[in-house]
Order: sequence, then structure tokens, then C-alpha cells
Amino acid sequence: MSGAAQGGRTRRYLQGIVAAAVVVVVCVFAWIVFGPGPTDFAGGRQVALASYQGRDPTGVPPELKAASPVARGEYLTRAADCAVCHTAKNGVPFAGGLAFVLPFGTLYSTNITPDSETGIGKYSDSDFLGAVHKGFGRGHTPLYPAMPYASYTYMSDDDALAIKAYLFSLKPVHQSAPQNALVFPFNQRALLWAWSVLFNADKRFEPRVARSPEWNRGAYLVEALGHCGECHTPRNLFQALNNRAKFAGTVQAGWRAYNITPDPASGLGAWNDSEIAQYLSLGHADGHGTATGPMGEAIDESLSYLTQTDITAMVAYLRSLPAIATSDLPVANSRPASSLYSEGVAAATNPQGKAVYEGSCASCHGWSGVSPVIRFATLTGARAVNDSSANNVAQVILSGARRALRGDRANMPAFGGAYSDYEIASVANYVTARFGTQPSALTGERVAKLRSAE
Repeated sequence: MSGAAQGGRTRRYLQGIVAAAVVVVVCVFAWIVFGPGPTDFAGGRQVALASYQGRDPTGVPPELKAASPVARGEYLTRAADCAVCHTAKNGVPFAGGLAFVLPFGTLYSTNITPDSETGIGKYSDSDFLGAVHKGFGRGHTPLYPAMPYASYTYMSDDDALAIKAYLFSLKPVHQSAPQNALVFPFNQRALLWAWSVLFNADKRFEPRVARSPEWNRGAYLVEALGHCGECHTPRNLFQALNNRAKFAGTVQAGWRAYNITPDPASGLGAWNDSEIAQYLSLGHADGHGTATGPMGEAIDESLSYLTQTDITAMVAYLRSLPAIATSDLPVANSRPASSLYSEGVAAATNPQGKAVYEGSCASCHGWSGVSPVIRFATLTGARAVNDSSANNVAQVILSGARRALRGDRANMPAFGGAYSDYEIASVANYVTARFGTQPSALTGERVAKLRSAE
């Protein structure tokens, strides 16, 4: 074979490899971009809201239909959980300034009070709908998807404008948000145009005719207003929601948002309906633990204000999700720890953790994991205690927990300033070993990273 022929064969071979690589990249890109919508798992026919013959799944529940427009807007604002993200720590509600610490920098939430200079006082109805549905602020400025417009886009126009009416009824607060501090290229807002085109459906909620009115109401609350997937659904390569692993859990803002699919081991499959409803509305379910961190905030500022009919609808929808197993979450241990096990294993292998627990934890949480003081402090059955990463256990120890639970206050002090990273890791490992299913192996280095994400 001549040299020229051999060279031509080599070129064709290389061209074939390049072509195959391009095809693979295109297929992977298409797989990511053209993923399922939030309710596609349910099958059946969807119709535009105007064509739906059943009870309207949007708006406020029947109990509030006669309320004033502002009262209805307040309910929907609560359901959309706007206050948590738009209120800085110890700040004025809705005045913005809350920091979102991300791997590529820090974002700050904006002021959404009706101040005309630093808030949304000059927003027209069209401007507001553009922000909520399309992710573009006034002047067509692209918004970062920390604002969950890819979920809010399913909110009806009427509900979005009711929220605007409530926000405009508030006292204006003149307060500018700090400047975002993002690294290149994430500081280039122009790139968000492409992200929005690829990952924001820009469509309103469409009921599924074969499903019950309760299911459709629950879907609207969970997917649009409550935007639960923004925390509980893993993200793809481009940081959009990966609905192929819908509600299978992930880590957000340094906290682990757990699997809420009906999987019996790692999800909610072992919970009954009343337990899920109690957890959503109260932030606690006996035998399953108490919500803290971002979930605790969502319950205190949003879910606890929903009517029982809306909570029941959310439960019905969550029950219908495809079950997905999370491999590192075993079946939760809800039995009180025996003294034989705790002394023979956990204490013997981790004396430092036992010492910290004895000095600062046992008086409230008890030696069996069943609190002698308040049921909200019981450890047995809690998912965080049965999570072998011990991520959320360490977070609660670092930052504490302050919850108002229907008149009962569950206040755990923060121990981040009292103990070293090594000591916090030790006591977290002691807690999972003594009261959970699998012991954790948390390190001081990991605790230091959790501190930096506070």
C-alpha cells in the first residue's frame, strides 16, 4: 500500500472517530436538554387550564375564595415561599440581601418590597409576569435561576398577579442588595438567555384529565407554587432539574434534601399519609424526626400556613411519584438504642464523641435517643441520624435549630462556636452509630467545609 493510500485511510479513520464523538456529544446534550417535564411520569392527556372541566387546581383553596384580593395574595405568597429567600438573616421581610453561597461564587436575593428605587415598585404587571414566568427582570435583565422561575413558570397569571398585589400592599423598604460575587463565566448574565431557552418551559400549568382534582391541585402546589423539586431533585450538567431522578434527593446550600419519592427504604414509602401531612404542616412526625435547616424554614414560613385540604392534596401527589431508591440511605432505625449496644460499640469506638454527647446533648435528646424533654428532640427514626454521611447532623450541631411548632418551641442552641471541627465530627459520628442504622465516618475537614457554607 502506498504512503498516500495509507495516509488517506488514516484520515478517514480519524474523521470517523471525530464524527462518532460529535454524535455522542449531540446525543448526550439532547438527553440532558430534552428531559421529561415535571408531571410527564403521570401519563395521560394534558389540557390547557381554560379547557379543563374539573375543579380549578390553581388559586386559593375553597375556604379562602371569599377572602380579599390581598388576603388571597398573601396565601399564595406563603405557598410560593417567597419570604425565606428574599429575607436576609435578621433582616426585614422581603427586603432581600440573603446570600446564596454556591460553588462558583455568592448570589444575593433582591428586594421585592414596593420601593420604587431598590425594590419592585416600578414593576408593571407585564414586568412581574416576565420575572416569574420567563426569568427576566424589569428592562429584560436575565435573572439567575436561584430565582426558581423554571418552576414558577407553571404558575397561573392570576396567581402571580395576586402575589404582586400582596407584595405591593407591604411597606416599601429602601435597601439595595449587595453585589453578586461570581467567578467567570458565571458572572456573564448574557449566558442566562441560553439557559432559559434550554431549560425554562415558559408554559402555565396544564391539568391531566385522567387524574383527580385533588391530584391536580397537589401537582400545582408541589411543582409550581411550592417548587419542591428545586431542592429535592438532582440537577444535570447545566444545573437544571433532572426529572429522570425526580425528588430522589440532593445537597442544597450545604444541607441534604432527602428522597421524597415513595421508595420504602430511602424515601417516604414507609410513612403513612397522616405522617407525611403532619411533617409538611408541623415539621415533625413521630418516629420520623423533625425538620430543621432549609426544610424547617420552608415549613415555618410556607407549608404551615396551608389549609389541610391543600396539605392533603400535596400528599396525594407525592404518593403518585415513581419510587426511586437512594443507595446510601438505608431503612431508618426507629428503635430506642439499647444500653448494651451504645456502651459496647459507639462509646468504645468513639470516646470523644460520647464525651461531647454526654456534656451537651444527652440532657435533651436522652441516652436512648428518645427525648425525655420534648418529642421534637427525639433522634430515633430521624432521616438525618440514619444518613451515613452525617451531613445534616453536623449542620444542626453547627448552627442549631429554632423552630416554632404550633405553640411548641423547639430551640436547639448552636454549638459551632463551642466545639472544634474534630469534636463536631466525633459527636455526629457517635449519634449515627448509636441511634442510626449505619455509623458515619465524618471528618473534621468535612465539618470545616460545612462551616464555610453557612
